[in-house]
Amino acid sequence: MRKTALSLGLFAAFLANAQSIKTTIDLVNVKDDKVAVTMEFPKMKSGDIKFHFPKTVPGTYSVDDYGRFIEGIKFYDNKGKELAFTKVNDNSYSLKNAQNLSKISYLVNDSFDEEMDTSKHKAVFSPSGTDIEAGKIYMINTHGFIGYIENMQDVPYQLVIQKPTDFYGTTALVDQDKSESTDTYTLANYAKVTDSPLMYTKPDYITFNAGGMDLVLGVYSPTGKYKAADFKDNLEKMVVAQKKFLGDMNTNKKYAIMLYLSGGDGPMIKGFGALEHHESTSVVLPEAMPKDAIDQTITDVVSHEFFHTVNPLKTHSEEIHYFNYADPKMSQHLWMYEGGTEYFANLFQIQEGLINKDEFLKRIGEKITNSKNYNDTMPFTVMSKNVLQDQYKDQYRNVYEKGALLAMCMDIELRKLSNGEMGYRDMIRKLSQRFGENKPFKDDKLIDELVAVTGYPQIKDFYNKYIAGSQPTPYAEYLNMVGVEVHKQETPPIFWFIKDPNQTGYDDKNKALAFDENSALSPFAKSIGFKITDQVLALDGKAIDIQKIQEFIGYTKTIKDGQDVTVTILRDNAGKKEKMTLKGKAVLDKLSMETLQFKANPTPEEMKLQTQWLTGKK
Repeated sequence: MRKTALSLGLFAAFLANAQSIKTTIDLVNVKDDKVAVTMEFPKMKSGDIKFHFPKTVPGTYSVDDYGRFIEGIKFYDNKGKELAFTKVNDNSYSLKNAQNLSKISYLVNDSFDEEMDTSKHKAVFSPSGTDIEAGKIYMINTHGFIGYIENMQDVPYQLVIQKPTDFYGTTALVDQDKSESTDTYTLANYAKVTDSPLMYTKPDYITFNAGGMDLVLGVYSPTGKYKAADFKDNLEKMVVAQKKFLGDMNTNKKYAIMLYLSGGDGPMIKGFGALEHHESTSVVLPEAMPKDAIDQTITDVVSHEFFHTVNPLKTHSEEIHYFNYADPKMSQHLWMYEGGTEYFANLFQIQEGLINKDEFLKRIGEKITNSKNYNDTMPFTVMSKNVLQDQYKDQYRNVYEKGALLAMCMDIELRKLSNGEMGYRDMIRKLSQRFGENKPFKDDKLIDELVAVTGYPQIKDFYNKYIAGSQPTPYAEYLNMVGVEVHKQETPPIFWFIKDPNQTGYDDKNKALAFDENSALSPFAKSIGFKITDQVLALDGKAIDIQKIQEFIGYTKTIKDGQDVTVTILRDNAGKKEKMTLKGKAVLDKLSMETLQFKANPTPEEMKLQTQWLTGKK
């Protein structure tokens, strides 16, 4: 590993470590896929304490209970004697008269191994999860390994990773020692701990500078199919475009990308995507994907995470700034944090020339179609505030569909009001200048702040109708302002297993089709008792071959309504996969599609607004 040492930084770290929480993660002595962790504490100020693992973490919007992966926990006083404790729940422990607490030790199980077994818990989203495979890979999302004492979240942490000498740690953190068997990092507080993922594996990484920012890309490819260098050109092109798009909104001098490619004989995982952090992102994708598909996903997904460096990582409400890991309170503004970020991830590609205007319009059309799978009258602020509750959590994915569309319509509204002088990006820039990483805004006052930074009270009307209100957003009306027409059409009846075929995934290990658990089943699937967690191995004896998937899809198009059909599936039965056969008669389903087209003869006003919208120029 390349070491970086700053003499003044080391001296400051030495002083801080006297009052820091020394946390050691042992990646050398791993048994049964469990990693030992010890935490050593400075002198306690309170006799009664509570020790927690996170219930959820920023950037994820589900209850994951990371404490359920912990076992064998022990608490010791300063003489090495075990202290009595009470386990409050999966995540929390209570100790009385623990002013002499000196050390905590425990073992960590990983979350990847349980992703296909959802009989007891909903699976943790892979990019926020953990993987422990001795001699191969350690995906260390730190919130899955390290806990905290209540009221001591602001105490510095000294993180020590004991590692095999031939392993490299991809991270944005700076190693502060010279040993090849130990990496040492100093972190200001627990929030910085959870903001700092690491991926340890045998070295496969590249470092380079793009747009004035130093990047490191580490790749884990279990079969060796891909190398980090394979993705450099595309990543560099993307980062340069992003930095140009953001301008002074992004001040990052470094950024780390941990790319975990799932495949080979590794764990079966399905939560593909990425999770954002201030200076890094963890990404999980299938190794079976072709290179050009991984490149495109990096452009779409990693760019989304990088745009989070602006919002919400550096511009956010008090709920995020003072995040309560044990009892989280959620913000009302996922429309902006996730929706606005997703809009940026597409808008920068058209404005910086990575895609053409027709591809951009196609993506917007797909988001309109996808948004109709959700409740269009549910106020986004209500869903966002209550997203951890059962009656709202199934609406979460709409943040990437309707959330992005709300940002788009607000962009068009602002440009219309300002004669093209101001758009959504300008509004977010002004908001970030007004607040910033260390100055949160009040959650229920955001719209007043947006009016203040834009100078347009009409934005409040938009917010009250379509974001905080229950009125469906009139996409056709806003798109018409920029010279775009909406055409409605129904597709020919099709045969498939879910309502939206685009939400189909592939399990490389089982060679089977897998589906997003939030997908709606097709009428045929319901008729034969198919479950959304089932995987499709074959249809009428025709096995799934990802290399010949077009042939398989071609066969499904020949199936007639009422035709006898046999589906071979894998079903999870109490944690074990069972091969089963389901039979029934085909039920073909029509999809109502809306396609977007640029007007052949837009008015001069529409053409001007369209140009400003697609180029970002005033």
